[in-house]
Amino acid sequence: MSRPQPAWRSLLFVPVTAERFLAKAHTRGADGIILDLEDAILPEHKAEARAAVAAAVPRVAQGGADVVVRINRPLDLAIADIAAAVMPGVAALMLPKVMGADHVRLLSELVAGCEAAQGMAEGHTRFIALVETPAALPHLFAIAAADPRMAAMSVGGEDMATELGAIPSADSMYPFAMLGLAASRAAGILPMGSMGKFAELNDLDAYRAGLRRARGLGFGTTSCIHPAHVPIINEEYGTSAEELDKARRLLAAFDAAAAKGLGAVAFEGSMIDLPIVIRARRLLERAKAWEGKA
Repeated sequence: MSRPQPAWRSLLFVPVTAERFLAKAHTRGADGIILDLEDAILPEHKAEARAAVAAAVPRVAQGGADVVVRINRPLDLAIADIAAAVMPGVAALMLPKVMGADHVRLLSELVAGCEAAQGMAEGHTRFIALVETPAALPHLFAIAAADPRMAAMSVGGEDMATELGAIPSADSMYPFAMLGLAASRAAGILPMGSMGKFAELNDLDAYRAGLRRARGLGFGTTSCIHPAHVPIINEEYGTSAEELDKARRLLAAFDAAAAKGLGAVAFEGSMIDLPIVIRARRLLERAKAWEGKA
């Protein structure tokens, strides 16, 4: 049995040593703040960044966002990062360049030791797996289901494109992203990603279009590096008042039909049956977790 999915739409990256970003992170409206120990931190500053985590966590969490820490891939760095990041205020670790299920389980064992040392409940710390290398692609389904800590998985991105010799784009990443989506849904975790350019900052219309396409494909959450992207993600990966109202009307129509022994019913010009009803129920359930958020 998989654990409940987190209520994440938007996850905003913040370099853990960047004061001007830390100071405003809690005001951005993101469902989660990712304190980055990996790409945003130069090698000579890794120890400094690690030491900054404990003070940064309560600052970025004060607006109600979950705190995620992205650790480094090399095992020696990962061990030190985990020791610095596992604490009650950190909801999840983001694991870069995951290679397979055994990799996830090894890191889970390390995390369990840190949780025990602090008197935390085992399993408190969830995982977001980043699959960023071609060698890991055959293991997507195993990675997604590797451990109860798994909360979300993303496939592709700049690192994957680099190893493939490709230009990072929706087209080049599409087949791998869709495999990751299927693996995530099969394991009961959130498929993370979008069909836009991750590093594109200025063309907000194109960014929104990529998110809208991704949501239609089944993605449920994504990360971003610029605060301007947060409200767009929340809108496109969230639910509008119109969508919620339609879902409620749809369920009422189906329930009325089911009471008469019917398994399908006409609703506002379309036929609805059980799969459509399930989608409507999931939409309403997920929306409950966002009540009170922008």
